[in-house]
Amino acid sequence: VQLIESGGGLVQAAGALTHSCPASGRTFSSYAMAWFLQAPGKERDFVAAISWTGARTYYSDSVKGRFTISRDNAKNTMYLQMNSLKPEDTAAYYCTADERITYGGTGYRTPGLYDYWGQGTQVTVSS
Repeated sequence: VQLIESGGGLVQAAGALTHSCPASGRTFSSYAMAWFLQAPGKERDFVAAISWTGARTYYSDSVKGRFTISRDNAKNTMYLQMNSLKPEDTAAYYCTADERITYGGTGYRTPGLYDYWGQGTQVTVSS
């Protein structure tokens, strides 16, 4: 599967952005998906994850209540709605997918378990 992201940009604190991650391929619904972020000089960190049907969603503590992950399997697209943005949200955001992710533990928060990645889009939040 190929992932192509869009939706990054510059926004003021308390503003909002919507990321989208359309995917190629006919088996989009068989992939568990997630968003990660990476700030300069730091490791890639978990943001949010969504199961194959969208029935399960998971968030990092830092974005819970502000960000919403969703997917539309009919459109082969995953989304990340980012509200109440803070300067500390500034980072490159990556969408990712994998068929083997499970949700019994916390493995879905591990970037190394995902095989497919988008190119990343920069989000910069000014204070």
